Amino acid sequence: MPETVESVFARVVARNPGEPEFHQAVREVLESIGPALARHPEYAEARIVERICEPERQIIFRVPWEDDSCRIRVNRGFRVEFNSALGPFKGGLRFHPSVYLGIVKFLGFEQIFKNALTGLPIGAGKGGADFDPKGRSDREVMRFCQSFMTELHRHIGAQTDVPAGDIGVGGREIGYLFGQYKRITNRYESGVLTGKGLAYGGAQARTEATGYGAVFFAEEMLRQTGDGLEGKRVVVSGSGNVAVHAIEKVHQLGGTVVACSDSTGYLLDEKGIDLAVLRELKERRRGRLADYVLDVPHAVSVAGRAPWEVPCDLALPCATQNEIGGAEAAQLVAGGCAAVVEGANMPTTPEAVRILGRAGVRFAPGKAANAGGVAVSALEMQQNASRESWTFAESEQRLRETIRDIHARCWATAEEYGLPGDYVAGANINGFRRVAEAMLAHGLV
Repeated sequence: MPETVESVFARVVARNPGEPEFHQAVREVLESIGPALARHPEYAEARIVERICEPERQIIFRVPWEDDSCRIRVNRGFRVEFNSALGPFKGGLRFHPSVYLGIVKFLGFEQIFKNALTGLPIGAGKGGADFDPKGRSDREVMRFCQSFMTELHRHIGAQTDVPAGDIGVGGREIGYLFGQYKRITNRYESGVLTGKGLAYGGAQARTEATGYGAVFFAEEMLRQTGDGLEGKRVVVSGSGNVAVHAIEKVHQLGGTVVACSDSTGYLLDEKGIDLAVLRELKERRRGRLADYVLDVPHAVSVAGRAPWEVPCDLALPCATQNEIGGAEAAQLVAGGCAAVVEGANMPTTPEAVRILGRAGVRFAPGKAANAGGVAVSALEMQQNASRESWTFAESEQRLRETIRDIHARCWATAEEYGLPGDYVAGANINGFRRVAEAMLAHGLV
């Protein structure tokens, strides 16, 4: 990093102690944008870097709720409204025991550049709670969501801040949150949340968008070198919403996903993951991947290990942050992997990115590759505002066009700055530049 940017990073670390994920996300961007700062001295004069690293607003609140045993529970809720230079704050809510302020800030900071890359008029925010919906009854989840929204409602709105789902927040949770918002405000403001059910303003293809989008990005990467997904051997981490839909789209485009994972280990099916069995297991029975072999006896369940040891042409990390470290990157290289495309947020550590780069493995960062979810969320906002409803095919086509545009922006920007094929630099510089120009136009805010 240039010396001036290094000093900014040092201040970020000092002002945000104990938040390593946030520090990692900031450093990754600051290491890339030196060429843009050199070309645009006005960014330094206006302190754009310092301003973009500081959230506009950070909200922390108590969430009391009652479980089915009539015991009072207390969790902590968060909403970090990071940057509104391009539009209302936009980003998901994550319900998971690991959630704390540093996680929310890392996700919100990544969202700035991801949302900017879409070319759509949306700012960036993120939120959530250290609540675990797993093992909780529908009634318990409803009571938690109602308590959470009782506080959150005063900070959000269709023109202010528009949350969506993330890990632990699916259609059920969004429904409970929207119902409470409507009840408290006495307004049917359908654009205040995205990821809604189709019966009350949701968008077709929103559930599929993040997983589909990551695969569309991989397809564009391969196409850039005259290749395609047909016949490719693919490994996916995770078995939740993003992973399931990534598997589905890979199979539709002619590739074969041979492995996926959950928190207990990974599953290897050399004939290709049977999506119907996986969905029945994870979405309906809410079981563990090890049970897949009961229905598909030729498959192998491997406990306590990650799927990156499985030889593949393409890897799609779709689980969580920092799941691919140096050792895992070395396994991917040894297994012949030619490209890694992030379906999750920051699943690859800096060390792993360096190892992949030295081995010539093409790498697509999540802020570019997994932008499909927020892109379709923005399209949902557009439909809500105009009282329209698009078909699945229309939504998927717009998603594909958006991902194609994101890939083109990343590729062209990297070339413009003398870094051909560097998707990290292309994504960071392009997103930063768009937000910086808007911040300059708005003055000192």
